[in-house]
Formats: sequence, structure tokens, C-alpha cells
Amino acid sequence: MSEEIEDHRLLNTSDNEPFSSVLERRVSRRGVMRGGLGMAAVGMLGSFGLTACSDDDGNVDLGDDDMAAAMALAFESIAGSQQDAVVVPPGYTAQVLMPWGTPINGGGTEWRPDLSFTPQIQANSAGMHHDGMYHFPISEENASSEFILALNNEYIDQGALWAPQGGPTNAGEGARPADEVRTEINAHGVTVAQVARDADGRWSVSRSAPYNRRLTSATPMKLSGPVAGSPYVVTAYDPTGMSTRGTNNNCASGYTPWGTYLTCEENWPAVFIKNSDRYMDDERLGISTERGRYGWETAAGDPTETDGEFARFNATPSGASAAEDYRNEPRTFGYIVEVDPYTQQSRAVKRTALGRFRHEGCWPGKLVPGEPVVFYSGHDSRNEYIYKFVSTELWRETDANMAGGSYDRLAIGDRYLDDGTLYAARFDADGNGEWLPLEPDAMVPGTAQTLAAALGLEAGDRAGVIIHTCDAADLMGATPMDRPEWGTVDPVSGEVYMTLTNNSDRTEEGTEPTFTEDASEVEALGAAYATAPVNAANPKPENAHGHVIRWREPSPGETTFEWEIFVFGAMPDTDPARNLSNLNAENYFSSPDGLWYDNRDDGQGILWIQTDTGTTPEDDNGPDFTNDQVLAVVPQGVQAGADDPSVVNSANQTQLKRFAVGPNDCEVTGIFATPDKTALFINIQHPANWPSTEDATAVTEGDVRPRASTVVIQKADGGQIAV
Repeated sequence: MSEEIEDHRLLNTSDNEPFSSVLERRVSRRGVMRGGLGMAAVGMLGSFGLTACSDDDGNVDLGDDDMAAAMALAFESIAGSQQDAVVVPPGYTAQVLMPWGTPINGGGTEWRPDLSFTPQIQANSAGMHHDGMYHFPISEENASSEFILALNNEYIDQGALWAPQGGPTNAGEGARPADEVRTEINAHGVTVAQVARDADGRWSVSRSAPYNRRLTSATPMKLSGPVAGSPYVVTAYDPTGMSTRGTNNNCASGYTPWGTYLTCEENWPAVFIKNSDRYMDDERLGISTERGRYGWETAAGDPTETDGEFARFNATPSGASAAEDYRNEPRTFGYIVEVDPYTQQSRAVKRTALGRFRHEGCWPGKLVPGEPVVFYSGHDSRNEYIYKFVSTELWRETDANMAGGSYDRLAIGDRYLDDGTLYAARFDADGNGEWLPLEPDAMVPGTAQTLAAALGLEAGDRAGVIIHTCDAADLMGATPMDRPEWGTVDPVSGEVYMTLTNNSDRTEEGTEPTFTEDASEVEALGAAYATAPVNAANPKPENAHGHVIRWREPSPGETTFEWEIFVFGAMPDTDPARNLSNLNAENYFSSPDGLWYDNRDDGQGILWIQTDTGTTPEDDNGPDFTNDQVLAVVPQGVQAGADDPSVVNSANQTQLKRFAVGPNDCEVTGIFATPDKTALFINIQHPANWPSTEDATAVTEGDVRPRASTVVIQKADGGQIAV
């Protein structure tokens, strides 16, 4: 998530113990409590054919021979960088692919530095600020050289978008011009395009491909699952509550085993306003009472407006009922959206059963035939929660994606994604945890009330629980986390990793929380912690640099798990007492964000970590400071001792390496490799002054109109990345 659209308000009013205090107790008791996940790791390592044994406290002990058997990273950690260029290790290349404004069909216009965008040009070109993405094979034979690329376009930079005219019209006050608003709406959403690699290793967009399309903040979409057809989502656009328009602020992403793309609505509340008659969930999720982020609602009433296309961003009631206005329009946002990348005319589906909040992403768990299909998601705000969805339908291998096959993938999604149980996570200081069901009839801990009753809903109102997902998690006692962002799953062991990017408002253990508003206003205004004490899973006061957590479950549908910290972030100026993973010049990082587990043929894998510090050279943090980056580690090659607070520690620093660094002012995000592991795809979001050529490593000379871009990193000799 870009800092430009972060919402720093703390909207969780619950008094649930935050992860930071859980983690503080976890770290302080490390020598007593380690062993649970360590023993799980023995089984995991055994599956790789390694000889692992436990020491007296249950920790895995890999001897020298065993460490040699673990896959090694065959590149030297690169130095930090502060320049308008992508930096990669020697022997690697980096190509710019499909930057913002690239035509994806005949309706676009060739890029030029002074290109003036119109709604039509933007609707037929790659959107702005690339984020999460994934690949979908057209054929098994060519899966690594030709595929459908689906990527998110999270938000817009109005300065870059409207550079030829000197910026947006009426950005801060007054009515926005209708066509400027339409263009901005079309710059959001999702880009789907076929890409291919030629014999020389160069990638390009196949503009005439039948898959290419844009989904924007205006594209008609279907509502499905518990909320669909309920009174909560009745609007003037669709009084039946079965559809809506658009997907917005799509951050991280995911995919399904049956071959569909999952795009996730994160900072969507800021495009809406609601001046009166506010719902409880308007407060909890942060719908504004004033001008929207881009003022789209101010174009309402323009003579060219059709079907309330701009009026819908003002959710203030104006009619006699919900069917006559857009009071419920925000309730049609905040979901995981399923897209069939293979069928251009298919209508995307908002899968409401997976919860309504600021989704960072959505990642499938380990697939086991005859077991439920599970997905993990984080709510990227301070002191918010981690969620898990468990399908009622059990996995059938016959539903696995058939590359390029023509069949109804969204119908398969109906079976797995519309019926199941949504859970929120509680992390305990002893290294165990529990998934808490967000079901209408679940009993709220410490009370004699069902969850539905505690939320003021009718008995059995699953749709209402989904609308109030965050409040439901509050009531059930989930653990507030330090901004859960990306997750990823080791498909062999089933271990789940998730980044907790930062939370500067943590305080020492034993301190009292303070609130963002006067105590008398907390309940009424949805105010929350301004500061919160640490806990075992979030143990660092003033957690400016974040960490990566890891957990393991006995099987996909289980409601218990064991957890530990994989690595703590730290920068050169971090207090050594808080550099809990002992990071050094070769691998220090801050604000972990993107995350991807790169499974290799031998059952081992590489965990890729991306960062989003949002800093610039002008921050002047010394000669060792670096732009945002990509790091790599082989989890099977690292371990924690009894007294180590995290898996990455002072004994295994050489296993975590810096692989790439982005240009100035950017966020490095979105990541996957081709099936043959010869090309690594990443996204560069909001660069300051880049790219100037197709060579991503070329340092920009002079000023350019910045363009978010996909970057393809390959070995010059065509071999596998990183090994």
C-alpha cells in the first residue's frame, strides 16, 4: 500500500490485547516456550530428505551436512542503492514491461511524454500504480514464455496523470470535470493482458490477444455469497442488491487453484463520503464526512452524467429509501473480487463470504484432496486482524485449472467461495493460536450473547456479520496486529507467512493505551488506539520496521495453529536492542510488504520479501540507507535457537540476501516467477523519476514523467533465478 493513500487513523475501538503485547511476552519466555513450531519443522525438513534432530528444548538442529543439503542462493547480496534505476546482481538483466499507459488493444494510444489522457485512452491502456499480480498459462507447453498477466492498478498520481495540463482541475475544492473523473476512475482497477517472451528473451504485450481487458472503478460486477441480494446492498443502481459497479484501490492479489485471479479492495473507503445518517460500519471502516480522496462525487449533476455514475460516491441518504439513492454504495465495496482472466466478457464477482474490510490480499492455503480450500487475508490498518476463510466444499483435483481450457471457472468459484466459515486469528503468548469463527450463532467470549445479538442483528444474519466483519472480530477477541499485509504459503509444508509492515504507535509492556479521541467520543466516533502496548506477536515498541510472522496448522480446516516470528526488520539507525534479528549491511530492511513463496522442484523454496518504506534520498539516513528492495531467503536453511527471538538471527545472517533495489521514491511490490524459474516479475510503484528506457537498470538522466511498471528480472545466461 502506498503511503500516499494510507489511512493512519486507528479505527479499532476494541480492548482486545494487541499482538505487540502478546509478542513481548512470547519473546521474554522464548527459552521456555519454543518447540511447538520447531517440532513441526522437523516433519517439514524430513519431507525434504534432510536429517534433522531436536535439541533438548525441541528446536531443530541442522548440522553442517544438513545445512549443505539445503538449497543455496547463488548470488552475492547487493549493496543498498539510492538512484533512479533498478539494481540487480551481476549477471542479471531487468526489463521494463507494460508501464502505465501502455495500449493493450487498438483503443489505446502510443505513449509519449506529453500524452493527454481521455477516458477512452485510459480504459484501453494499462492502469496506474501497478501492485499485486499473477500469471495464468495459455498452454502447459509454453507456460513460462507466454501467459495472461493480471495485475492491480491500486491508485493514481494526479500530478503524473494530468502533467500536460499542469495538474488536475479543482483538486481540492469545487466541482471536478466529468471527463477528468472518468479518466481517473479508468486508471484504477485491474489490467489483464497477454505477454510473451521472444527468442532473445525480451518480453512484450500481445495487443491483439482475446484476453486483454481493463476492469475499472466503473465496470459492472456481480455480488455473490451471503451479502448478495440482502437489504444491506440495495442501491438505486440495483434495487435487488445483486450487482454493483467497479472495484477500487486494489492492492495485493491472489489466485485460485481453478485458474481465476483474486483482486483485493483495500483503501476504498476514502473515495466515498457520507455526511449524515452514518452506519456503524461507516465509522469502523473510515468513510469520510468530507470531500473524497479525488472529489469524484463533485462531478454529480454534470449534464453528461449517466445512471448516477458520480453521485454514487456520495453515500449521504437523499431518497425515501435505499433503492432511491446510494446510502449503501460503500457496502458493495471491501471484498475479494474474482476475475476469470481467460474469458474477456465474463463479469467479475465480489465474493462476500471472505469478509468485508480493507483487504491487502488473498492467498490459498495448502491444497489437500478431500479437505476444505482455505484462503488467508490481512486487514492493512494499524491494530487490525488476520482472517482465514474455510470452504464448505471439499477440494476435488478435477477442479484444478486446465491451461487455456474454455469452461466456466467462476461457477467453480461459486462452489468454493460462496459457502464456508470466516475466521479471525488470536495469537497467544505461548506460541499457539486459534481461529475464531465469525458466525452469527458463535458465542461472544465472556458473555451469554451470540455474535449476531452482540452486533444488534437478527438471529442467523450471516450477511450482517459480513458487513460488520471488523466489529465481529473485535467482539470475538481477535488479536490486533501491526498492519497485516501480504501473505504466502509453502505448498509442501502448508506453513503460512505474513508481513506485519509496521506500527509506530506501540508502547512498552504494561503501559496504558491512549485513544485518538476524547474517551467520551470513542464509541460514537469509531476512534481507537493512538498507542497500544506490545504483545507476544507484536513485541517491538514503536515498531517502525515491522516483521514477518509464520504459522502452521495441523490441516487446512483446523482452527488451531502454532506460530513464531520469522524475521524482524531493522535499519542502520535502529537501536541494537531492537534489531532482534541482528540484520546487517547485507540484508537490513524496513516495512516488509510484498511476500511470495517460490516453490522449487525439489520441495524446497525461496521466500521473497519486498519492502515499502516510502523514503527518499532526501531523508538522509546515512551512507548505508537504501531504496525499497527485494530480499531472498531459503527457509529450510535457517533455524532459531532456544534463546533467539526469531528464525533469522545472529547465527544465519548469510542466508538472507538483498537481491534487487528499486528506483528512488518507489515501492517494490507484486511478485512471481515463471514456472521454469527463469524470470522473476516484480512491480515498481510510484517511482519519482523513472523509467527512461526499456532497460530498468538505466539511471534516469534529466526529468521524465514517472510511470509505474512491471519489471522482468532474468539471468543473462537464461538460467534459473537466484540459484
